[in-house]
Amino acid sequence: MEEFVKESQSNVENKKSQEKEKEVILEELEEQLKQKDEEIKQWKERALRYAAELDNLKKAFKREKEEYYKFALEAVFKELLFSIDNLERALEAFKQSENKEALKEGVELTLKSIIQTLEKFGLKQFIPSIGEPFQPYLHEALSTEEHPEIPDGGITKVYQKGYKLHDRIIRPALVCVCVGKKEDKKFSSEETKESEEKVIEMDKN
Repeated sequence: MEEFVKESQSNVENKKSQEKEKEVILEELEEQLKQKDEEIKQWKERALRYAAELDNLKKAFKREKEEYYKFALEAVFKELLFSIDNLERALEAFKQSENKEALKEGVELTLKSIIQTLEKFGLKQFIPSIGEPFQPYLHEALSTEEHPEIPDGGITKVYQKGYKLHDRIIRPALVCVCVGKKEDKKFSSEETKESEEKVIEMDKN
């Protein structure tokens, strides 16, 4: 009987010990959960702060982009103002003296100045050569004609110069394109006439 009582007491103590261990484990888990909750809270705050900073950066970038596009051509316009001033001076001088040669010279110099200014910013003229093959990405055919010396598909006239900005064509040159040689067509008609005459002679025979 005494042994049974001792065994029972031992079992009770073991249960109490196990319960205490469980309580300790639960307390540790609760503490870990609190720490994790605190970490999650901190990460959420960081994420919100980073999101706000990113939003501010986007807004700042948008403002800078708008400002850039708004004033991107400021340097070009400043350079062109000198050419405008020169044109106005040339016109004023013409009013006073009516010297056409002086006006012509002034306008030519101003045009040269404008072209040089635009070239500084990457805009360049290009003028196709007569006889040069037609290229759709460089030229725009305004008309066609026959030509005795230029091969088919060659340029016979240039109506308007082309322009490119750096490597991009912003306006193709307007040209007239050859569609064949006059001699070829003449030869062709003579050859046809000879063939018809031969057919007539064969019919007579």
